[in-house]
Amino acid sequence: MKLSNEQLKKIYYGAYSFYEESNGYLQSFHYTQQQMRYLEEYTEFWFDRNRASNGKTLEFITSATQFSVDYKIAWIGSEDTIELAIDGLITKIIYIKDLQQEGRLSFNIPEYEKKITLYLSTDVIILIRNLEINAEYFPVHKSEKVLWMGDSITQGYGSFRSAHTYVSVANRYLNYDLINQGLGGFIYDKNILVKMEGYVPDKIIVSLGSNQYQTESMKDIEEYYDRLSEIYHGIPVLCITPIWRGDSLEKIHVLKEFGQKVKTICAQYPNITIIDGFKLVPHASEYFIDEVHPNALGMEMYGRNLVLEIEETGF
Repeated sequence: MKLSNEQLKKIYYGAYSFYEESNGYLQSFHYTQQQMRYLEEYTEFWFDRNRASNGKTLEFITSATQFSVDYKIAWIGSEDTIELAIDGLITKIIYIKDLQQEGRLSFNIPEYEKKITLYLSTDVIILIRNLEINAEYFPVHKSEKVLWMGDSITQGYGSFRSAHTYVSVANRYLNYDLINQGLGGFIYDKNILVKMEGYVPDKIIVSLGSNQYQTESMKDIEEYYDRLSEIYHGIPVLCITPIWRGDSLEKIHVLKEFGQKVKTICAQYPNITIIDGFKLVPHASEYFIDEVHPNALGMEMYGRNLVLEIEETGF
């Protein structure tokens, strides 16, 4: 059977809205139009990346033995992957560098009832259409709706594996119905916080500050959490302070002090839970691609340790 785009949307996770081109290709967005206009005015770098697929997923339960989908690559920031997981285990990795700009992805899968997850690329704009499958399928059941905000590490840069960002790793255990608004180079900026019409998250996760830790003033961070409280009053928020970075070890005390200041700001809000980012990724260059962004191994450690911290805090 061939799915219509309306049927496709029901198994497409991580999108706030969709746009259908005249040729039937479906593009997804995880920011509102207002947010995207702001990012476009601020810098072209942010505007391009805010439309990337950010590890969005197609997820469904099926006994099918085959499925396929058309794709079109509209923009590449950094080449990573499209990945297939069956019951949470990666079974196929397709590298963007090996794909044509437009084509069809086909998958042969085992003949028993299973959960299929297709991870779309993190730093690439991918449009899809015409998903075909040779048996019945059912959307998966998700837990809480979670809005996840952060910088390039949250977007997933560094692992170059769409299923191996720390958000993807963590969510294989947490099963959130999440929107990942991680954006390369982003900072604490209150202007990105707007009401998202028709969308109210059950929880919010914020992981920012790595691009901002040398600031002398904490005004932007204070205003960010004030605005967050105004828009999402009372909704549980998880603040992850910046993780370790090894590019300027002589300034590591500045990074730690920044994290402590963020904790002090967040402690004023009873709905905010705080996790110390320094506890999440080992403090060794072997876990990073550039001493700032965790590599695939570092992302794995980050995601797994984050799940343990979330369980321990009860967030």
